[in-house]
Amino acid sequence: MFRISHYMREIAHPTPLGPKRNPSGPVVIWNLIRRCNLTCKHCYSISADKDYAGELSTAEVCAVMDDLRDFGVPVLILSGGEPLLRSDIFEVARYAKKKGFYVGLSSNGTLIDESNIEKIAAIGFDYVGVSLDGMRETHDVFRCKAGAFDTSLHGVRLCRDAGIKIGVRFTLTQNNAHDLPALLNLVDDEGIDKFYLSHLNYAGRGNKNREHDAFLETTRKALDMLFDTCWDDIGRGGKKEFVTGNNDADGVYLLRWVRRHFPEREGDLRAKLAQWGGNSSGVNVANIDNLGHVHPDTFWWHHNLGNVRERKFSEIWRDTSDPLMAGLKASPRAIKGRCGACAYFDVCGGNTRVRALQLTGDPWQEDPACYLSDDEIGISGARERLKVTPYIPTSKVRVA
Repeated sequence: MFRISHYMREIAHPTPLGPKRNPSGPVVIWNLIRRCNLTCKHCYSISADKDYAGELSTAEVCAVMDDLRDFGVPVLILSGGEPLLRSDIFEVARYAKKKGFYVGLSSNGTLIDESNIEKIAAIGFDYVGVSLDGMRETHDVFRCKAGAFDTSLHGVRLCRDAGIKIGVRFTLTQNNAHDLPALLNLVDDEGIDKFYLSHLNYAGRGNKNREHDAFLETTRKALDMLFDTCWDDIGRGGKKEFVTGNNDADGVYLLRWVRRHFPEREGDLRAKLAQWGGNSSGVNVANIDNLGHVHPDTFWWHHNLGNVRERKFSEIWRDTSDPLMAGLKASPRAIKGRCGACAYFDVCGGNTRVRALQLTGDPWQEDPACYLSDDEIGISGARERLKVTPYIPTSKVRVA
């Protein structure tokens, strides 16, 4: 996850570069259940509204949580499918809070209503994230269900009014990019705490729909809009969080934004972004699926590292006998092509490996979703992959 607001605040109010602090353990995104009441076009787990055999029991989930906590895992994101369809979700969440995890709930929002909002609030979730794929018409098409937008937004409002930190997740594609301005306005108007723009990753139904990926110029325009919106919020004294995920080239692109507006801050920001280091799948991000299989992140469901019913997560995660895990944990990673030659490799870390695998068959090839030109990433003498259209800011940008 790339924390735009964090780095924007560093631009506005610079602080000295401190020592690099590695997390005590990976953030674990846990797909507790595969069942979902929706059939979204970009679902990486290819969920459906049916029961899936073999899912972990409550006792098994709690035993795994004991191991995760002992291993130093700081954050659990409880996901699905739709996690609210799991009958023991509140029991699991209470146990997670008791163990001291930062606990997030990742939901489509349609099942958050007056019948359960008090239970959700009582858990003390540190964060609830709800997916919106655009405004009403667009969202309902993506979710393949009429009325899904209104129901999800109602769930968002209930969480907000209950004092729960609430965020909206948006997966950017060519078919919904036009709704981004309205969605950002909605987040502002509704007093929503966080906005997460996810780049499309080629996995599950997202892999089948990759021809609709908001590639190159569309992505650049969306990021420009997001950067300007975040900067405006900071200038107004706002506390919203703007983040992106699944394309670590966003850090490099932010450097270009800084170079245009605050060139004197570029060096300091570059050092901090290099300390962040970009993609951390298999290192600081982990996934456990509904059957207990462990994956390098949520988009690697086709690659199992082991199962928590057979080995502890802590043992699986440290095991580098798997070639993929050995490669992901290598520092630096051995990435080929333009990613390997990139002058900003220390910032991006080679970006997302699953996209390279899906399009080339080789996880160590260049990421095909890098939206920066060869000139922009310092590959001299190489032909540009795209014609860059100059960006005209929507508002005057100045230091907060």
